[in-house]
Amino acid sequence: MKILLLILMLTVTAQVYALEIADVILDEKIQLEKYPLILNGAGIRKKFLVKAYVGSLYLTAKTHSAEAVLADSGAKRMSYVMLRDVSGKQVLDRINEAIVANNTVEEMKALEARFYMFEKVFLAIREIKKGDIIYMDYIPGTGTRVSVNGAVMGRIEGSDFYRSLLKTWVGNKPIQASLKKNVLGEE
Repeated sequence: MKILLLILMLTVTAQVYALEIADVILDEKIQLEKYPLILNGAGIRKKFLVKAYVGSLYLTAKTHSAEAVLADSGAKRMSYVMLRDVSGKQVLDRINEAIVANNTVEEMKALEARFYMFEKVFLAIREIKKGDIIYMDYIPGTGTRVSVNGAVMGRIEGSDFYRSLLKTWVGNKPIQASLKKNVLGEE
């Protein structure tokens, strides 16, 4: 009986989750290729009281500083778990608004060709259903990898591109201030 209880306890503790938000269970630790990442923080993106997605940020080490996140050259993952059906264009439009608000004209010009590639990725995604997961990964030496439900949709080179994209959530004018605090682990 003691052995059965010990096995049960080990089984239950083997699957450790860091957080549950809006019925979405987020792992405390993930593996992004050869890089172990930990959950920095997560929260709900709302638009006019409608829950759009659960956004989560994974880093190599926890930080509450947006500047540290943007300066970090290590692997990262920003993920969305969709809470409603949308189109790729709708996601793209919201991201584009925040990218323009958080990057200078010079930064935008330097990244213009890569933003065009990013737009092509999302315009090719006709439907994103409730429960679908979008990953925006930064892999050192490779660049940004966009995936939907594990299927790679596109890759964009350069750490500068990912940094500009990440400003959508942790920049000076984030897509939602409370989500910024959440992914930085402040709330």
